[in-house]
Amino acid sequence: MLRIWQKECLSIVKEHYSESHRHFLCLATPGAGKTVLAAEVAAYLFETNQIDFVLCFSPSTEVASGIKRAFSRRLNCNFDGVIGSIGCSYTYQNMRFFNDDYWKLLKNNRVLVVFDEIHHCAGSSIDDANVWGQDIVKNIQEQASYTLALTGTPWRSDLLPIALATYSDPDKKIQCDYTYSLQQAVNDGVCRNPKIVLIDNEEISVTVNKQETKIYNSLQQLLKDPSISYQDLIKNEVVINYIVAQGVNKLAELRQDNSEAAGLIVAASVEHAEQIITMLTENFQQSATIVTYKEAHASDKINHFRFSHTQWIVSVGMVSEGTDIPRLQVCCHLSRVKTELYFRQVLGRILRVNDSLNQEAWLFTLAEEKLSIFANRIDQELPDLFVLVRSNAVANEFSRGGEIKKVTSTLIEVKSKQVIRLLGELSVPDKLNSLQSQNKNILEPAYLKGFGGFREKLIETFTSL
Repeated sequence: MLRIWQKECLSIVKEHYSESHRHFLCLATPGAGKTVLAAEVAAYLFETNQIDFVLCFSPSTEVASGIKRAFSRRLNCNFDGVIGSIGCSYTYQNMRFFNDDYWKLLKNNRVLVVFDEIHHCAGSSIDDANVWGQDIVKNIQEQASYTLALTGTPWRSDLLPIALATYSDPDKKIQCDYTYSLQQAVNDGVCRNPKIVLIDNEEISVTVNKQETKIYNSLQQLLKDPSISYQDLIKNEVVINYIVAQGVNKLAELRQDNSEAAGLIVAASVEHAEQIITMLTENFQQSATIVTYKEAHASDKINHFRFSHTQWIVSVGMVSEGTDIPRLQVCCHLSRVKTELYFRQVLGRILRVNDSLNQEAWLFTLAEEKLSIFANRIDQELPDLFVLVRSNAVANEFSRGGEIKKVTSTLIEVKSKQVIRLLGELSVPDKLNSLQSQNKNILEPAYLKGFGGFREKLIETFTSL
């Protein structure tokens, strides 16, 4: 059964195409169900004898496989491009290997072309197009009978125009034919209401040239020092252990209601992911799997995780956008990528609703300046309806061996819908103290000497009951 927004968008698509418009751009928040909508559009065009074939393009093999399954199921046919099928799903990379004979398919037939996450393709013309955008401009834009472009994040970090999109003049704002926002999706129960925890630290010591020691009272202040980078921070064992501990703790809480709930950790590199998965399994006794862009069968591992009981999946460049794993409810953002597009796509991995009792979604990340801005923008997009204030709430902290101990925390009301959770002088667990003492030579000529009390700012929106 289609969701209300999908029915509404489908109706607008039908009207749009009937008025001789060939290109349609749909903006729908990550996790809303854009692939289902696209399959319905294709089914309508086939049923009304307006197309002969459908081609789908997406940014990764995992997403392309998901599209293939969805279209095959809805259209009740093969969707693999072989004889007898009525369509196929490819990655954008595949376009580079199509020759002129292949592109004649669009000239000689009535073809619908679907673009998932179209923001990967730039260019209003050959002159300003990226590689994928060039193929669209040259071989698809004028030849396709219809196009359906989908995105959850309608902008590019390089500020180039998105392929097939139109922009207003003079402010150059993208013009979407249909928009379904995160606010609408949360209100409709289509997406989970996200809770973003920004983790900071109030006493960070850094030794420069093994002589001078500097003290910083926040991560933002620390990162203004050119001798310490954000990448240094996310690879620090004390920092990783603290963030992972918060994620593990929250997942354990969620699995009391949802035994299949799972967590995602977005890592910066393969080496970083291996470091994290070792901590997960050895320090916190968690079951975990790792997927990276270097693996030939990464999609198979993701699909296995989708239906398994494994608690965590640690990803490098594989589970960021379009990947459909509804049991994911916790995410630890430890990527070195700090763009708003990527941040929102990662958050979208934990927003897909399922049939479980508890539909909470938690993202833990560092209170780095850009990430804090992105988190607050998401907060501002959600309705300012109600702030739940609790006193003497209980928070959990992991101590040695993964044993959970209770720490009293206080929630303090502020004027906006944000809630600040102050954990006071949170001591670093004993195991982390030992790691901290071993890491005195991590960074040269400056290295992180120690961390004081971590503190957390919880950005949380409560919808009306």
